Amino acid sequence: MDYRKQLKSALDAVRLEGRYRVFADLKRRRGAYPTADHFAAEGPREITVWCSNDYLGMSQHPKVTAAMHEAVDMVGAGSGGTRNISGTTHYHVELEAEIADLHGKEAALLFTSAYVANDATLSTLAELLEGCVIFSDEKNHASMIAGIRHGRGPKKIIRHNDLEDLEAQLKSVPLETPKIIAFESVYSMDGHIAPIAEICDLAEKYNALTYLDEVHAVGLYGPRGGGIAERDGVMDRVDIINGTLAKGFGVMGGYIAASRDLCDAVRSYAPGFIFTTSLAPALAAGARASIRHLKNSTEERTALHAQANMLKDRLTDVGLPVMQNNSHIVPVMIGNPVHCKAVTDALLDQHNIYVQPINYPTVPRGTERIRLTPSPQHSKAQFDALISALQALWAECPVSAGKTVRLAAE
Repeated sequence: MDYRKQLKSALDAVRLEGRYRVFADLKRRRGAYPTADHFAAEGPREITVWCSNDYLGMSQHPKVTAAMHEAVDMVGAGSGGTRNISGTTHYHVELEAEIADLHGKEAALLFTSAYVANDATLSTLAELLEGCVIFSDEKNHASMIAGIRHGRGPKKIIRHNDLEDLEAQLKSVPLETPKIIAFESVYSMDGHIAPIAEICDLAEKYNALTYLDEVHAVGLYGPRGGGIAERDGVMDRVDIINGTLAKGFGVMGGYIAASRDLCDAVRSYAPGFIFTTSLAPALAAGARASIRHLKNSTEERTALHAQANMLKDRLTDVGLPVMQNNSHIVPVMIGNPVHCKAVTDALLDQHNIYVQPINYPTVPRGTERIRLTPSPQHSKAQFDALISALQALWAECPVSAGKTVRLAAE
């Protein structure tokens, strides 16, 4: 076996398809978000970031950075172990209480990322609830798919946001059989929003638990930043909420919020929780400060949605193929991996604008796109520069006919 040849062949296949991923070497500037330095062969240069998931810029907020500095000064850098072996600091306990309060749940459980939280929780529940059938939206995140697969139980794939299909599949399983409906609130690549209330109606009718991934919604929606479920007034009807501390809250980590017994069961059985070193105390302190601030401040959320709506309007006005939706996500369809990378390379090289191409397997082949994430901190001048650059690139090579794209399941 020529291992090197095999690996090279696999990499060549990705390159040939036009979806080989290149990491941008960035150094963000504290207090100057969304400006960053981009490091390349010719040296660093200033760029504007238009694809960060730090949606509100909370990674730069003085309350967050001050809390992290204080924690480092008080207890040092790392946590020292797993949650079970010396790694449960008071910062972790306080943060879990803050998250439980945010979602109106009895308890919360921290993980190193929302990916790990989804994988560990769904796989553990599939094993603990004997015979459990998981009903999964076809556009669910890879972490949810991984968790369902690792649980090794029966599953049914539901057409995206399709209530009729969900009910038909629920009907096919006996009422007494354990069931989990797993779905997202905001689907981050299209910007679609799930009909949470109607899904909860079906869950109650057919004796199912609801598992809601609010990763791209926490901090961004609802009176206190609890997500779409809070905004829609149905948070109390959702059994398990998954969230992240790395996007709207601007730090790092993931969590679930649910009943005390459910969190305790996952804590007690999930290898992805038991055998992982806990978050650094400084991260927990920063996340808690961010959540506390956004529970009481609507300024950042209001500004974000105004910026997203303005960007969609401006892209539409100049004939660029923005994919319309009712969320803060601003995808622009390209539909070809080679063209997608060409557009993003040109934005970076010619216009000092960083946008990452979104290719398979993140999105289906033939739906490659750029995904713009305006923040409250993006200035009018930065908006103008982006629109001007995109117009110039589309004029040179109109990669998707310059039409507004509307997907079926908005």
